[in-house]
Amino acid sequence: MNLYVSNISPETNEIDLREVFSEFGEVVGVKIVKDIETGMPRGFGFVEMADKFSAFDAIDNLDCTFLKGQIIAVKEAKPRANDRGGNDRGGYDRGNDRNNDSPGRRRITRPRRF
Repeated sequence: MNLYVSNISPETNEIDLREVFSEFGEVVGVKIVKDIETGMPRGFGFVEMADKFSAFDAIDNLDCTFLKGQIIAVKEAKPRANDRGGNDRGGYDRGNDRNNDSPGRRRITRPRRF
């Protein structure tokens, strides 16, 4: 089962995450996402655990805990929108399929006064 870990400190590396999560079960893989241009960590990553029971145990015990000075958030990773049969615009639905005046923008309505 794949877990999404956010608010990761820049000092945290993949070895640190593997060590922390391995206390709850077998860790299959760890990936901290880095910026393409700078190579700096973007503050989130993924931990893949061998079975879902270990993963849920890790979520229950590690969500909202301190890791290297940051309070991390641990959740079940969800597939990207384009992997779930969503749109083909990079995974984020901007609402362009609605009847808007211009693509990519929502019509702003003002509240009525009575």
